[in-house]
Amino acid sequence: MTYYSGFLAAVPNTNKEAYVHHAKEAAALFVEFGALSCVEAWGVDVPDGEVTSFPMAVKKGKDETVVLSWIVWPDKATCDAAWEKMMQDPRMEALSNMPFDGKRLIMGGFEELVNLPA
Repeated sequence: MTYYSGFLAAVPNTNKEAYVHHAKEAAALFVEFGALSCVEAWGVDVPDGEVTSFPMAVKKGKDETVVLSWIVWPDKATCDAAWEKMMQDPRMEALSNMPFDGKRLIMGGFEELVNLPA
């Protein structure tokens, strides 16, 4: 069953290029270890909410943008095995210097429920 790793972060606008570089390097590792695809989406229309919202969830500052990312895996077992391998891979150390505040990163794993063609 298709499995997704989802991420939400607030990235300083001045770090957009550094974030893209970081994301491409990370995606190469994810794919090497079994990911089917990796998507990074820069927020364009992400309104503030009154009760909850993407900006509130990541405590977005006024000079930051919300980024929504996901990794598609063939199944949860592949995802779990990949994360275990990546944590042992010395290339991950270079990725630990993130161009955003990792303390405000939200992440989770999701099983697919519906995936309809466009």
